[in-house]
Amino acid sequence: MRELTDEAAAIATELGGRTMLRDHGGGFSPLTVQLHRISAENHAGDPLAALDAARMVSLKALPSVERRSRALGDIAVTYDRLGRRSDCVRTLLAAERCAPEETHARPATKSLIASLLVSGPTSTELRGLAERSGVLA
Repeated sequence: MRELTDEAAAIATELGGRTMLRDHGGGFSPLTVQLHRISAENHAGDPLAALDAARMVSLKALPSVERRSRALGDIAVTYDRLGRRSDCVRTLLAAERCAPEETHARPATKSLIASLLVSGPTSTELRGLAERSGVLA
């Protein structure tokens, strides 16, 4: 995975760093490759590498609030896997501020919220997010 992602990043850079194929899932660029790296590292079981990848992403450079929200959701997963519960909740709330509908509807985010509710202490912010996302329904 890392070898292929590095190769994709090199190709994206060779293409001049601009976004290609905009109409296909947000396009292909160094930035979208880096977003993929966050998710891939999480799925590969290396949240520290995912966090390193996330640190290299400028959320303001993302083309839409939905992409920012999704990136924040992936970063929240990273924090959860690292046991950084308060950072996880804070990041989920930031995702919700970016794009509430995206955050409330995304199955992976709802699953994470549900997991947080049963795995430790809850805050009014987490319970509110769970309610707004339909997790407490």
